[in-house]
Amino acid sequence: MPEFRAVVHVMLRRSILDPQGRAVEGTLHRLGHAGVGDVRVGKRIELTLKGERDAVLAQLRQVAERVLSNPVMEDVELELHEIDGA
Repeated sequence: MPEFRAVVHVMLRRSILDPQGRAVEGTLHRLGHAGVGDVRVGKRIELTLKGERDAVLAQLRQVAERVLSNPVMEDVELELHEIDGA
């Protein structure tokens, strides 16, 4: 059965204030990195799934949208790579 490595990127939507990103940006400015701006902080979740590619992708979408993120406030990007030799 094919095995896949998935990466789920979760970020607050651009229309939502990112207090953690603002805090990091403020700290960077205080440390002398004045040219840094528009800092956004998100999550990266990695997992392994087994099955046929289409079924795995559907399962990954469901998990990402129902468990790993809040679809009202966050955007999700998915990466799926087949693991060689699986």
